[in-house]
Amino acid sequence: MSVVAQPAPRPAGQPGVRGKIATGLTVALVILALLLVLGVVTDIIPWFISWAWGVLGANNGIVRFAIAIVAVLVLTIPTAFIIIFLELKVIAFMNLRIGPNRTGPWGTLASVFHGLKVLSKEDFTPLGVDVVVFTMAPVVTFVGIVMVFLVIPFGPGLIGQDMNIAALYLFAMGGLSVLGLLMGGWASYNKYSLLGGLRSAAQLVTYEIPLALSVVGVIMLAGTMSLNGIVEAQSGSFLDWFFVRQPLAFLIFILAATAEANRTPFDMSEADQELVGGFATEYSGMRFGFFFFAEYVNVFILSAMTTVLFLGGWNAPFDIDPVLEFFNIATPVQIVLNPAALDMGLLWVIALGAPIFIGVLGLMVWMLKSDWNIVVSLIVGFVLFNLLLGGLFIGWLAINLDWVIGLFWFLAKAIGLCAFFVLMRGTLPRVRIDELMGFAWKWLVPAALLNIFVTAGAIIVIKSLEGSL
Repeated sequence: MSVVAQPAPRPAGQPGVRGKIATGLTVALVILALLLVLGVVTDIIPWFISWAWGVLGANNGIVRFAIAIVAVLVLTIPTAFIIIFLELKVIAFMNLRIGPNRTGPWGTLASVFHGLKVLSKEDFTPLGVDVVVFTMAPVVTFVGIVMVFLVIPFGPGLIGQDMNIAALYLFAMGGLSVLGLLMGGWASYNKYSLLGGLRSAAQLVTYEIPLALSVVGVIMLAGTMSLNGIVEAQSGSFLDWFFVRQPLAFLIFILAATAEANRTPFDMSEADQELVGGFATEYSGMRFGFFFFAEYVNVFILSAMTTVLFLGGWNAPFDIDPVLEFFNIATPVQIVLNPAALDMGLLWVIALGAPIFIGVLGLMVWMLKSDWNIVVSLIVGFVLFNLLLGGLFIGWLAINLDWVIGLFWFLAKAIGLCAFFVLMRGTLPRVRIDELMGFAWKWLVPAALLNIFVTAGAIIVIKSLEGSL
């Protein structure tokens, strides 16, 4: 009996010859389709880019406005987190405490997690409230504050929308935010919330008058209501800033702005000892988060407004180029354009200062690491010196770009003023509501009117003297 050899069975899951041919044809068809699509796309992409660029160029104003809106909305939340962290740290320092130091490096993520905690809470709507107004109140407050960002010049060219009436726009949008507090207090169906909303409205009516009057003298000196024009009118040294030329207006503006923002010692609309939480008593979750973020963003906006109107905006308090020229040292821009500008002045500074600085760094390393000998410490000091020098040189080149150095000075002044508002919260006690209202009507409004008359008289006298000469 003959035995016929049977073919070995194909392992399960392994394709046969027909399957391999089908797979190969499928891959070939896919590659061919991709090549065809790539050929079409290579023709379409340049056409689409050209068409999109033309559309964007034809609607430049709309595109710029949309980009500004997105940038403003993106920047508001980090701004609030930074100021919250600043407040936590500064008040802890004033109370001889450490403050947040667990979440993130040096506790920098503490405010972020506080914000996320607020947003994750239950968004509860109590019985009896006007639901539509109750829901819209925090939105009105937040949007009113965010809209102010559009006209604030952060640096040369760094502005959302430059308007001839930007100063008037500032006060209009600032007043809109307080309207949200009044809406929330009235719609909450709570006596504490109603009292807090009414106090907010009273503070708005009272302190908006000296706040606006204090800026009239600045507008008279600058000759424009454009914030860009006001900043440019303060160019030069810090002696040209309007806080020097309008000291009374500067003081009035700071006091009135503190009351407008409901910050201590003028936080009467949410006085915890009297009104539990004021207008925000019945709010929780996301809607309370809007109020919470709006308050801290408003602190930065008031600091930015003060910086623009009285502290020179993006202008530096001094010009470093004359100092460099006096010591015969080239500026970074001159070095980039002409490397030969590295003249003897800079070489002398490096030759004399570098060894001393390296020796100081080496001694510091040697003192910190007692098991190292002095030679190793000096080598480490030399490496640290070169790293520090390279970083300083790169930073020096960067800040000599107009918009970079302008943004640096603007943020330095604004954050410094934010720290000042935090210091006031940790230092001053809350005033009574009658003292708050009386202070504005009896002192701030007459002082603001006096400042306007004195400024107008000084302008007339100076112009007459210039005309006679």
